[in-house]
Amino acid sequence: MTITGVHAALGEPRRTKIVATIGPASHSVDAMYELIRAGVDVFRLNFSHGTHDDHAENVAMAREAARRTGKEIGLLGDLPGPKLRLGALAGGWADLAEGSEVTLAVGPEGDAERLPVTWEGLPRAVDVGHPVFLADGRIRLRVLRSGAGEVDCEVEAGGRVGSHQGLNLPGADVGLPAAGDVDLAWVDFAVSHDIDLLAVSFVRRAEDLMPVERRLRVSGSDIPLIAKIEKPQAADNAEAIIGAALSGVMVARGDLGIELPLASVPVVQKRLLALAGRLSKPSITATQMLASMVDSPRPTRAEVSDVANAIWQGTDAVMLSEETAIGEYPVDAVRVMDRIAHEVEPDLPYGEWLFTRASTDDGDVSSSVARAAVGSTYTLGLRALVVPTRSGRTARLVSAHRPQVPVLAVTPRIETVRRMNLLFGVRCVLAEDWTSLRALLDDCARIAREDGVAHSGDLIGITAGLPEQELGTNLFEVHRVP
Repeated sequence: MTITGVHAALGEPRRTKIVATIGPASHSVDAMYELIRAGVDVFRLNFSHGTHDDHAENVAMAREAARRTGKEIGLLGDLPGPKLRLGALAGGWADLAEGSEVTLAVGPEGDAERLPVTWEGLPRAVDVGHPVFLADGRIRLRVLRSGAGEVDCEVEAGGRVGSHQGLNLPGADVGLPAAGDVDLAWVDFAVSHDIDLLAVSFVRRAEDLMPVERRLRVSGSDIPLIAKIEKPQAADNAEAIIGAALSGVMVARGDLGIELPLASVPVVQKRLLALAGRLSKPSITATQMLASMVDSPRPTRAEVSDVANAIWQGTDAVMLSEETAIGEYPVDAVRVMDRIAHEVEPDLPYGEWLFTRASTDDGDVSSSVARAAVGSTYTLGLRALVVPTRSGRTARLVSAHRPQVPVLAVTPRIETVRRMNLLFGVRCVLAEDWTSLRALLDDCARIAREDGVAHSGDLIGITAGLPEQELGTNLFEVHRVP
């Protein structure tokens, strides 16, 4: 079993992963290269903006940037989902003044006086006095009257709104399908362009993931799904949703903060991250984490605390949206997140999390072995854990228990290498497939030494699942590095 490529880490190891959104500010190989060098682990492609050709170009540029750095990068495709959106605005932007009136008109195109809305059902969904939010809640309208094909509103909180940005109607049931034809076309795009992870937007219940899962199965793809929690219904059904989402959950605080009272969002975030940990599913905390860095080279103290708190609460990854998509300081934003994580991670309650974070049900062999492996790092002073895996499941279970030592996953699948970029504390290398159990164990010890996570004479733990036993993760061996 031979390692290909170079070390995944560029600089000091960081356990918390960083997701960065690609947009106009990062739409070049050079820009993506600098973002990877600054610490990005996963690039997010926001399918709500741009065409298939645009994102095919993004995929090609991201892969080339990764090749130049020698670090494999995960690509996360974010499906549009049943979100209400504006159409195309003349000039791309419109400035709405507080106290003015504006019309929301059903149609594909418009301007600052008649904002286009792509959903024909809008006039029937609102009543006089109903609030309407634009631009992630920064702009608030109030409905004055509703007629055929249009809704007149007063601007209560003004600002700039852009083409195809979202529109929120708190409390209204828009009745749109969980995954429409547009979403399924993007699923096909993701399969054909080797996207590593897919985020399903505006999930309300676990069943909302099924249309995307069916489409993937038909195509023969095993792309894992991330459920985005951004509706009150999703927060209520979170346990079933997170349990059904094989790849994990995204706490999408932008829309969640519009649909719920603002003061409830931190409580919901904490609960969702704890629930993801209990179910051994990775989590992403997203939206406005360093929002001031869209146009400032420095974050606010409150933003730094926000990122730190998400890490203390157990998130696997923190995400940048506008900061790297349209911001003036995308690389600086990534560096700030990297520094925050480095500062916070030594103080995380690793020993406590071993027993309290991920649940281990009676008879659950995989979780029990994973916990025992992590516990042995304390009782035996193991230098690292090495996890041979094909799908990444064993590495996910080990990561859920938050070991304080390095976790090195080893896989023969390049897809798994890239997907492991989302897991807290896990670094993954590509290797040739193993031919026997003894060869596997011996090669893992050698790989740990060659990759630098352990030295000759150190004790390491190796944990894996043997397929013929059909028990999941069922092997743990303590090995001395040759």
